[in-house]
Amino acid sequence: MAISAEILKSYPKIDEAEVDVLLLKEIAANHQKIVVLDDDPTGVQTVHDISVYTTWDAESIRQGFEEENNLFYIMTNSRGFTAEQTEAAHKEIADVVAEVAKETGKGYLFISRSDSTLRGHYPLETVILREAYEAHTGKTIDGEILCPFFKEGGRFTIDDIHYVKYGDELVPAAETEFAKDKTFGYTKSDVKEYVEEKTQGAFKASDVTGIALADIRAMDYDKIEAQLMAVKDFNKIIVNAVDYVDVKVFCVALYRAMAKGKIFMFRTAAAIVKVMGGVTDQPLLTREQMVVKETDNGGIIVVGSHTEKTSQQVDALKKNPNIVFVELDATLVADEAAFAQEVNRCLELEEAAIRAGKTVCVYTTRKLITADTGDKEDDLRLSVRISDAVQSLVGRLSV
Repeated sequence: MAISAEILKSYPKIDEAEVDVLLLKEIAANHQKIVVLDDDPTGVQTVHDISVYTTWDAESIRQGFEEENNLFYIMTNSRGFTAEQTEAAHKEIADVVAEVAKETGKGYLFISRSDSTLRGHYPLETVILREAYEAHTGKTIDGEILCPFFKEGGRFTIDDIHYVKYGDELVPAAETEFAKDKTFGYTKSDVKEYVEEKTQGAFKASDVTGIALADIRAMDYDKIEAQLMAVKDFNKIIVNAVDYVDVKVFCVALYRAMAKGKIFMFRTAAAIVKVMGGVTDQPLLTREQMVVKETDNGGIIVVGSHTEKTSQQVDALKKNPNIVFVELDATLVADEAAFAQEVNRCLELEEAAIRAGKTVCVYTTRKLITADTGDKEDDLRLSVRISDAVQSLVGRLSV
């Protein structure tokens, strides 16, 4: 059931500057390299001046280990993979990371960065990473931390229930369109119950530890640390959060628990990565930063997502008379020849408008396209084919 977003303002304020001092001290004392495996390119939007590697060969990962930053990203894009493909990729990455860590003599931990609305190959990806890490290091991972909080996208976790903000309401995640995803759907908004659902009962909701907002806002670091110290057997920890300061308080206790030898796996949205890395806030990019060379050509806006919120954004954009709109007919995706012809048609329209100094918005059909075979992976393959086509509408531009 939806609740009023006013609840976000109801929690007691705490001194964030004080928390920052403690957090930076704990980050500085931690010498492990944080390896973030990102299943979708949106995951880097909360950070800046952080390396993102799009390949996972030993040379790339070695660069990540040797650079000064305490974390780096590997862009797997695995939300577009089949289960078999992501399993193979994660095994390969885990093996290479272990090899480089041994060479450099550095410890490491994995963050599996995924969707703030709980979609993605879970628990498969973190299970693979856990098995590989334990095999390579001889160490045991005590628990898995889930933190889907993402303030920028209106995703909040309260009393272990994950919400998506729509206007003045917080809607439980399982009641949103995201939960109806043909490949990664789910029925539980309580993250404890979500864990039980996704692990098919291997991990019970009753065994999941919730880090309460009351303890976070009381800055009860000792209690939170004690909760973390008690977790074993890869059991799960849910981080409740309505603001970045909540994640910061949690991370102070987290780093203290890790300093005492606790080892964790992470399945999170983008916010906690920023906090664990001590990445500072940065203003939105300016025109001068983005446009380094003057040109008479127009620009391009690319819209791939078909979700309701994105469709509303497209509708709002259509009120701007200075933008040329080009729709890619995604319903043709099952017909390879027809779809290739459609991509070429859109590309020609784009290029003509851009050369004429117009800004183009290219967008896909505003509905979910499925294979109608009953196989989730067939739906995923069509989705990836559409995604590849959208990328080509930028990659193939000659202007």
